[in-house]
Amino acid sequence: MDLPTVWFVAIAVLWTGYFVLEGFDFGVGMLLPALGRHRGTALKAIGPVWDGNEVWLITAIGAMFAAFPAWYGATLSGFYVPVLLVVLALIVRGVALEYRGKAPRSEGGAGVDTAGEQWRARCDLGIVVGSAVPAFVWGLVFANLVRGVELGADGVVTSSPADLLNPYALLGGLVTLTLFALHGAVFVALKTDGPARFLGRALVKRLAPVAVVALAVFLAQTAAGWVTVVVVGLLVAAALLAVRGREGWAFVAAAVTIAALTVVIFGSLYPAVLPSLTDPAFDLTVANAASGPYTLTLLSWVGGIFLPVVIAYQSWSYWVFRRRVTA
Repeated sequence: MDLPTVWFVAIAVLWTGYFVLEGFDFGVGMLLPALGRHRGTALKAIGPVWDGNEVWLITAIGAMFAAFPAWYGATLSGFYVPVLLVVLALIVRGVALEYRGKAPRSEGGAGVDTAGEQWRARCDLGIVVGSAVPAFVWGLVFANLVRGVELGADGVVTSSPADLLNPYALLGGLVTLTLFALHGAVFVALKTDGPARFLGRALVKRLAPVAVVALAVFLAQTAAGWVTVVVVGLLVAAALLAVRGREGWAFVAAAVTIAALTVVIFGSLYPAVLPSLTDPAFDLTVANAASGPYTLTLLSWVGGIFLPVVIAYQSWSYWVFRRRVTA
């Protein structure tokens, strides 16, 4: 396997890690209105890990920039509006998560903390929007990567933002939105105890039909039939396990489902990294979009040294905060 292919696989792994780990963060954030008085408990469950999970996004985009600069440039310029929406949403979400617990106090009638309630309500809205927008937009972007864009011989994407809102891409956005929401509900059931845990199971039961149908339709248009059956079967298993109280195995099944979906997306791309709808001869491929051998060799040494350190640190942090959260 040559170095460009190795780094294509490495970038696929980084995006997989991001979607699996940040997916349940997005899911918990989107589900806040349905969690009611258990919102604080659910947010405590993701509190120690959500910002660390975003490291995978930074690393994935950094690896694209270093290993495939033409792919990075064409993707971020061609998808400028969606990527900008993601960045703004992540900023709003991060601020809301950090400042939700720093509400001013102003007691109204009967000792009610009216100012604090209003503050938390605004922060909760920021968390919901800041979670739902990236969850939908990433699916939209990657579905368009698989479908292809208007790409010229100069490597410039000429597709308009309206062109990106095609039915296949919108379905991809719906898949990641519902899949991450289900993943978040499983995580709530896994990491909380008491009423919040049972509410997480109930949310899984309500979300599963929509997520399963959306995933099945999307995969039927993207991959071979047996792949669709296997991946959809994993998601069904995740939902059934969660409802039956086997939250640990349910979380594993949901994580494997997201990982499998990411593998299908990158597998459908290869050997292209950005297909051209203008002319297949203009496709950006693993070969013609890669950096030079010296850069890729240097990246391999850096990645080989520091990536295990990052994985070890994150594994340790998850181990430290492994216990269930209660009210």
